[in-house]
Amino acid sequence: MSAPGTIAPTGDDPAEPRPASIAPDDANVADVIVVGAGPAGSSAAYWLATAGLDVALVEKTSFPREKVCGDGLTPRGTRALVDMGIDVSESNGWLHNRGLRVIGGGQRLHLDWPELTSFPPFGLVRPRADLDAMLANQAVRAGARLYERTSVTEPILDATGRVVGVKGRTADKQPVSFRAPIVITCEGVSGKLAQHLDVHRNDKRPLGVAVRRYYISPKTNDDYLESWLELWDGKPNESQLLPGYGWIFGMGDGTVNAGLGVLNSSAGFQKTDYRALLTRWLDNTPEEWGLREENATCPTRGAALPMGFNRTPHYLRGLLLVGDSGGSVNPFNGEGIPYAMESGRYAAEAVVQALARPAGPSRERALEAYPDRMADEWGSYYRLGGVFVKLIGNPAVMRACTRHGLPHPGLMKFVLKLLANLTDPHDGDLSDRVINVLTRLTPAIR
Repeated sequence: MSAPGTIAPTGDDPAEPRPASIAPDDANVADVIVVGAGPAGSSAAYWLATAGLDVALVEKTSFPREKVCGDGLTPRGTRALVDMGIDVSESNGWLHNRGLRVIGGGQRLHLDWPELTSFPPFGLVRPRADLDAMLANQAVRAGARLYERTSVTEPILDATGRVVGVKGRTADKQPVSFRAPIVITCEGVSGKLAQHLDVHRNDKRPLGVAVRRYYISPKTNDDYLESWLELWDGKPNESQLLPGYGWIFGMGDGTVNAGLGVLNSSAGFQKTDYRALLTRWLDNTPEEWGLREENATCPTRGAALPMGFNRTPHYLRGLLLVGDSGGSVNPFNGEGIPYAMESGRYAAEAVVQALARPAGPSRERALEAYPDRMADEWGSYYRLGGVFVKLIGNPAVMRACTRHGLPHPGLMKFVLKLLANLTDPHDGDLSDRVINVLTRLTPAIR
């Protein structure tokens, strides 16, 4: 590992701390270990370090790194970044968007983000290569020690079976270990550490697959995120309705991010060549948009979207599951970054309170506050999302909703708030109150 300096070129102050060095005797001790430096891990590390704890943030790759993502953020993601002290101004390289353009059923509807007390009225676009490096830098600035190119392979357990550290390997295959009384896993969909404790994915809960590709396109400067609710293999009414939903997000740099997602409630799930599906859909978009093979700037890449708390419990035996590791992706719209960042903050708050107490039952009660918080915040909403996923997995239902819902802007504004989870809890309008009552009356999943 290297001496002080920058970890990635993010456009911020270049005089930032570099990753920490691994002790030669493997005696790497901290108050908390955070495994994975994506949005969930960097958020958790930032809030822990801000509270004065010694945090080891362990990342298997190095920054900047590419991740499969739509790169678009709703106001919920904007709020999470602002809370972490990130400058989200356009002068700092962010592309702002006004809302969502919804296309389907022969309709094209522009829905502005709602004016709310709880959330800013704009979304953002930024490549994940930039975003993840920026968040990791923010955690390092707060005091976290970042260990790049260090792969965690298994937990270290004490005699009672409690997690007290992790083992791994450096980039040159040297064994390394880290020890701490609490470990937070933000490894993503694989959830390797959780699986070591026999915490596996619940296949009855939502899961999606997303693929995306960048294209040079005149649609690059777009102040709306574009969502396609129907994907046709040819012209509508003359061809097949393809499974899934699509997006086209302008990046503001001469390119667009075009992609699609398919849910496990669809008959085509795991039976479809998703990369070919993306090409077939985009080949039917207007030629002048440039979404063709010759304008692609990279291969098509895909990733799983773990939704609706499809891996629980979120805490056991000294290990907290955060972000995608705990299936925190919103099943209504496939958005994961804000929920990763928010769950990182919830986990950090529980750990700060736990480490202020002696080891034993009192500390455990403080740590159990984390899964309780996750259930309180999203358990009911995600249960509703699970019902939604099953409904739209039926092409006939999806077609009916699209054709009969889109012509009614008032209804669609309500749907936008529901799908993006954007409401004011106390002083909102009628749609806010309806959504809030609906979620309160729905039993929470855990």
